[in-house]
Amino acid sequence: MRLRTRHLDLIHPTLDPRQGTPIIGGENFHCSASLFSELKDIKIQSFFPDSIAADTSETPFCCEAKRRSEMADTLAALRSLMSSHAPPLDALVVPSEDYHQSEYVSSRDKRREFVSGFTGSAGLALITINEALLWTDGRYFLQAAQQLSDQWKLMRIGEDPAVDVWMADNLPNDAAIGTDPWCVSIDTAQRWERAFAKKQQKLVQTSTNLVDEVWQNRPPPEINPVNVHALEFAGRSTTDKLHDLREKLAEEKARGIVITALDEVAWLYNIRGNDVSYCPVVHAFAVVTPTSAFFYVDQGKLSSEVSGYLKENGIEVREYGAVSADVSLLASNQLGPCAFKETQSEVSGGTDIGSREDTAESIKTEAEDGNSIDLIWADPGSCCYALYSKLNSNRVLLKQSPLALAKALKNPIELDGLRKAHIRDGAAVVQYLVWLDKQMQEDYGASGYFVEGETLTQKKQLEGKKLTEVTVSDKLESFRASKEHFKSLSFPTISSVGPNAAIIHYSPQRDSCAELDADCIYLFDSGAQYLDGTTDITRTVHFGRPSAHEKACYTAVLKGHIALGNARFPNGTNGYALDILARVPLWKDGLDYRHGTGHGIGSYLNVHEGPHLISFRPQARNVPMQASMTVTDEPGYYEDGNFGIRLENVLVVNEADTKFNFGDKGYLSFEHITWAPYQTKLINLSLLTPEEINWLNTYHSKCRDILAPYLDDAEMAWLKKATEPVCA
Repeated sequence: MRLRTRHLDLIHPTLDPRQGTPIIGGENFHCSASLFSELKDIKIQSFFPDSIAADTSETPFCCEAKRRSEMADTLAALRSLMSSHAPPLDALVVPSEDYHQSEYVSSRDKRREFVSGFTGSAGLALITINEALLWTDGRYFLQAAQQLSDQWKLMRIGEDPAVDVWMADNLPNDAAIGTDPWCVSIDTAQRWERAFAKKQQKLVQTSTNLVDEVWQNRPPPEINPVNVHALEFAGRSTTDKLHDLREKLAEEKARGIVITALDEVAWLYNIRGNDVSYCPVVHAFAVVTPTSAFFYVDQGKLSSEVSGYLKENGIEVREYGAVSADVSLLASNQLGPCAFKETQSEVSGGTDIGSREDTAESIKTEAEDGNSIDLIWADPGSCCYALYSKLNSNRVLLKQSPLALAKALKNPIELDGLRKAHIRDGAAVVQYLVWLDKQMQEDYGASGYFVEGETLTQKKQLEGKKLTEVTVSDKLESFRASKEHFKSLSFPTISSVGPNAAIIHYSPQRDSCAELDADCIYLFDSGAQYLDGTTDITRTVHFGRPSAHEKACYTAVLKGHIALGNARFPNGTNGYALDILARVPLWKDGLDYRHGTGHGIGSYLNVHEGPHLISFRPQARNVPMQASMTVTDEPGYYEDGNFGIRLENVLVVNEADTKFNFGDKGYLSFEHITWAPYQTKLINLSLLTPEEINWLNTYHSKCRDILAPYLDDAEMAWLKKATEPVCA
């Protein structure tokens, strides 16, 4: 890896919530001079600016050798810190998550990636005195196997022992296992502690993050502006959301809630930001009580307009690093607003704020008429162990945040925006396919999207004409960027050719990605952030002659995709029960896939949104499907070393109009809101039932009608051909 020096005077200091003191990027090296000297002695040159090589012309072999050397130096440095820690650590856990338990994190929070070299979004590293192990799920088995050096052992979740089981069984009695409590959830920490108890092992909360100690060139904090998410897109005001939340507090006899999930903070306060790539969120915490609302954020990110908006809504702004002390005050019932009510009245004229305070006081009084309210609500899955440790454990309500479900249940304005965003996004995907089809034929001699034939000519090696996984995904982004309300992509585009498509969450790199190949399957999984909605779509295509096996696999995936999307089911049905519908057509041929089948989608928020999901994993049992939720439908099949297939649409859960209503439960169904054709050339039509063929033709007819206003004549002619009715 190439490390760069940074100038201290260019780095904006922020507050570390662990101590409430300023930190300055990676250059704030939290160790003594003697330890610094010791680390230099064990040759961690790549972490110190004075030893960074200026030569940029290394061969791939040299780059790999350097990477391996740096990895060894990183592990050696961490083991030195583990040995000198009080108490000495037998193991160090390095999770993927940040202080907010986020799935996707900023560059400076990619600690697990830094120590292991594995770039996937999910995983956990464990470093012992003699071993280094990396746990990840089925989406990343192939990628991790390729990226990890021989100093690391890959542990496959679902196949190998879970990390807590492995630690309990393989570490010595009385072992001390260290972790940064800011990067571990309450649930996770408590599960580990239960596993450790049988051998008197103990979980040690480190006072600093040891990875940060050796990550000398850690990216500095970025100061990205906070923006107000307009009511025309949000659909509900912050005032209304706070009122609903306070009613939930009263129902649970809680006098406060600590909100740590970034998307929940953004949704509650109707604000958005750019602190995490592809996710329009702000690094911030929130605390809400019956009478107060606090927003913990770097105040350098707030304009006067945003500050005024927050005051108008009764939200007090405090520094990001103050959350730790304030949670302690909340625990002792001493947390209150600063001299704030006067400024609220000045800004709002006193009327709105007064009515909000009356409502909050009424809620508080009603709760106090019953049992005493003295609980603090913390979501065990998203609240970090560090903040939990500030609370009285006997007075904590450990329950999923009420905002998780409230955010997942889209209001009519959000649903309307999502539908419109997906139409514009579908038009961009069709424009991309039209362009790519033309390029593959002209530059690669491909038979094209419609014709099932051999490549006619040799690939043209023309400078500027070479199509790679990255250059074509750049083109797709340009089509999206031309659409109304576009803000960014919603995740790094998975643009994958042939064997790379078998890597489920493949991330192509500009300098090493594959060139497109007319004789190979091409899979692209992509999406965008629009002000009115978040999108996520996957299509798989072939511009040459697909094999009979590829067509059979594609058809099985399509059958599962159709089966799930056509499901009708009673209220109370969860995603665990629905997951099988997408797999049965694959199972009939002895095929399967290692990822879940569906996840929620945010409304100009995270592309992966809970609390519901469609999956074989046990957590899919926790929350049933409910009307106005969104969820993806994305079965697949992946053949290592050959190809990968995935098809994905976003669905809205609606109430179903059924002939009967057994048990008076009410029934639900799905509505497709993604619009882009399936490549009929890849379908073995003889394997489809008449009902499936009818569904395909109906869907394609809707694609033509819905996308027509967004396409020019040539693009529309292509789409008409791509959506012509088929028959067995």
